[in-house]
Amino acid sequence: MDTTHLEDIHNYRYHGEWIGTSGQPTEAQLGGIAKTGFRTVINLALHDDPRYSLPDEPGTVAALGMQYVHIPVQFAAPTLQNLADFCAAMDQHQGEMVWVHCAANIRVSVFLGLYRVIQLGWEPDSAFAPMRSLWTPNAVWSSFIASALEQPRGGTGCKAMSSSP
Repeated sequence: MDTTHLEDIHNYRYHGEWIGTSGQPTEAQLGGIAKTGFRTVINLALHDDPRYSLPDEPGTVAALGMQYVHIPVQFAAPTLQNLADFCAAMDQHQGEMVWVHCAANIRVSVFLGLYRVIQLGWEPDSAFAPMRSLWTPNAVWSSFIASALEQPRGGTGCKAMSSSP
């Protein structure tokens, strides 16, 4: 797959066969994401700040023939329910090409790391390597990661999480 044009998207990362992540793409960049073969866009950012969101991302994504999933994660207060929703969306679209973004690929890097550890059984060092290439979590996010990793694993991994930390 040619991902050259995708490298212009803020904090772009390609994670192999089916996952691409980034900060907020422009409408034109969403077109490139669709042309590259991605079928689903998962957005973890909020829609309330024009600096970090598009006027109508759901409509733009739909017009490009992709599915849109919005899981608004408050940067200062991520919840285990947000993570459970993310894991469910990732599981639902596993095997198809999924693009996950937020404002700067910060929230995404944590959620993807947790998904890989909890749902896919990865070792934390490997699962969180993309996160470490982008940032060092602050106290809120470090606590959130620890809390998520300490949760009992009833049911199917992340899907068993439903309460806030």
